Amino acid sequence: MARSMHARRPATLASLAAELGVSRTTVSNAYNRPDQLSPELRRRVLETAKRLGYPGPDPVARSLRTRKAGAVGLLLTENLSYAFRDPAALAFLEGLALACESAGQGLHLVPVNPQREDIANVHRAGVDGFVVYSVPDDDPHLAAVLSRPVPTVVCDQPRVEGVDRVGIDDHAAITKIAKRLISLGHRRIGVLCMRLGRDRNDSFVSLDRQRSAHFHVQRTRLAGLADTFTAAGVNWADVRVVERFDHSQASGESAAAQLLDADPGVTAIICTSDILALGAMTEAKRRNLRVPQDLTITGFDGITEARRVGLTTVRQPVLEKGKAAGKLLLGAAEANRQREITLETELVDGTTSAPPRTAEERWFGP
Repeated sequence: MARSMHARRPATLASLAAELGVSRTTVSNAYNRPDQLSPELRRRVLETAKRLGYPGPDPVARSLRTRKAGAVGLLLTENLSYAFRDPAALAFLEGLALACESAGQGLHLVPVNPQREDIANVHRAGVDGFVVYSVPDDDPHLAAVLSRPVPTVVCDQPRVEGVDRVGIDDHAAITKIAKRLISLGHRRIGVLCMRLGRDRNDSFVSLDRQRSAHFHVQRTRLAGLADTFTAAGVNWADVRVVERFDHSQASGESAAAQLLDADPGVTAIICTSDILALGAMTEAKRRNLRVPQDLTITGFDGITEARRVGLTTVRQPVLEKGKAAGKLLLGAAEANRQREITLETELVDGTTSAPPRTAEERWFGP
C-alpha cells in the first residue's frame, strides 16, 4: 500500500521542546539525566513525547556527540554460541555483565571465528573499551583491539606489556593437582589439553609444541605438570599429551580414547579443563574402567557438573574473574602503571582420584 502523503512526520527533540515550552536541554535531561528535573516535569515531558510519537534521543547521534558508546566490548575468539555453551565462559560472562550493570554500562559481544582472520568486527564495534577473554598471543583480533585508542583489560591470556590483566597463577594451580597425584603414587600418567595454537592439532603434542604454545595458560599448565612430575622422577618426554582444538565433552572422549589406545597402562589422566575430564570419564565407562579404582581422572575449573560428579579438580573463581575484569576496565586508570589482579584457586579432592591399582587387583579393562 502506498504511504499516505499526509502522514504526520515524527516529532523531534526540537518540536517536542517547542510543544512543551521548555528548552531542548530539559527534554534531553528527561531521558539522560532525570535527576535534573522534578518528577512532575519529567512525567509531563514523557507523556507529551508519547502523545506526539517522539521515540527519544537518537543513540547513534548521542554517541557521536559525546564520543561515548555506553558499552563494554567483550572480545571472544570463538563462535558466539560458545559463550552460552561453555560453563566457564558463561560464568565469566555473567560476572562481567554484573560489573557492567553496576556501572550502568551495556555489554557488546564481539565474537570472531577462531579459524578465520576477520578484524572488521573489532574495528566497527561501538564500545568504550574492551575485555579480551583468553586469546593466543598471536591473535590478529587482539592486535586490532590494541590498535584502538580505548582502554583494554585481558582476562587469563595473553600477558601484554602495559595492558591490565585479571587471571590466576596457572602454574601454582596445576601443581596442586600434580602433587596430589604424586602423593597417591601415580607416575604413569597421560594429559589431555585444550588447544595450544590457532592451527588445528587433534593429536599427540611434541615437547616443542608444548613449550612454544601461543595459548600461554595451556603452556603454563603443561609446564607446571612437567616441572612437578620431573622433580618426582618422571621423564616428561615419556608422558603422552593429547591436544584437542574444540573444547567439548566429545573432544574429551576422543582424546581419552586416543591416549588409552596408545598407553592402556596409564593410571591417571590429567585434564586441563573439567569439560575434557567429563568426556574422559565417559570414555572410561565405555571401556569398563572404574574411576578411580582403575583410572584416576582430574580436571580444572570447578564447574557445576564437575562438583555434581565429584571430580577431583582445581576450582577457580570464574564469575569473580568477570566481575574483576569489568571493574578494572570501568574504574579509574592509573597513569603509566599496569594493573594486575591474581585470584586464588582451590584444590577440590573429589572421588575420581585414588592410589593406582596394583598388579594383584582385578583388571576390568576391555
